[in-house]
Amino acid sequence: MRSPRLLLTMGDVAGIGPEIIARAWPQIVADSKPIVVGDPDWLQRGLAMACSSSRVQEIGALEQAEPTPDTLPCWRATQQNLSRVEAGKVSAEAGRAAYDFLCAAIDKTLAGEADAIVTAPLHKEGLRAAGLHYPGHTEILAERTATRDFAMVLYDGQIAVAHVTLHMALRDVFGKLSTPAVREKIALLDGLLRRLKGTKPRIGVAALNPHASDGGLFGDEEERIIRPAVESARRDGATVSGPWPADTLFRRAAAGEFDGVVAMYHDQGHIALKLRDWAGLVNISAGLPIVRTSVAHGTAYDIAGRGIADPRSLIAAAAAARRLAANP
Repeated sequence: MRSPRLLLTMGDVAGIGPEIIARAWPQIVADSKPIVVGDPDWLQRGLAMACSSSRVQEIGALEQAEPTPDTLPCWRATQQNLSRVEAGKVSAEAGRAAYDFLCAAIDKTLAGEADAIVTAPLHKEGLRAAGLHYPGHTEILAERTATRDFAMVLYDGQIAVAHVTLHMALRDVFGKLSTPAVREKIALLDGLLRRLKGTKPRIGVAALNPHASDGGLFGDEEERIIRPAVESARRDGATVSGPWPADTLFRRAAAGEFDGVVAMYHDQGHIALKLRDWAGLVNISAGLPIVRTSVAHGTAYDIAGRGIADPRSLIAAAAAARRLAANP
């Protein structure tokens, strides 16, 4: 693979983003040409927390970047004053800056000036404090790239999980499920896994209700909504089956029977994969016209500024971005 240009967005600077970028840098720069999109002063703080002697190269344009193991190019992509932001505390300035970092990276990647975006975590309360009513990265990416069909996918190197519904109250999930929505997520996961693994994937689709409703005893969503989507995808050539009870489906996937799982709601997929491998888990946005991967954890305000953040999810996210950029 060639070395792609990766834009590492810093996320919410009050969280662990600056530190994990600093800690992950030696591994990421070894296989790619990374550029940090964020705040140079906070990146310097991250280097200090990581006890790194590397230096920050502040740049005004991407072509000025000269990434090396000892040099971290950083493009200041916000006009927010972040000097008063405190680690571990919600800040409107940090929330707006995180949004600015992401939008700048999206625009540059859409313009062909970068190959992929790798995001450090932002904070939903920080976004809201800044007057930005997005539930997370995924929705901002979809809006900014004018993408209608998209999915959040978690990937641990063996199993990928796409979610039909995402950031919403559990009581709203039932009203948002539809056969076209399930069918769309099967297609998105199938395409993503072909790029990640280079082979035709085997996909299992999770039921919504316990025991896949036991023949209708606990609901009818399996027969009315999910099964028609599975049958439609199978007719179109996907290797897919279900709906299967979620508790047994994830066990079967872990044993190697499935490469991917379509989950019906956020926690159904997140809990299963985070129990398997929290540290190396990657968040991938499927369906976008650009490559975007991310850490699969939050801002970790409780440990921000303490110098103990784990960078492994960011390292894995950069590796996944590199692979996807090489397989458009």
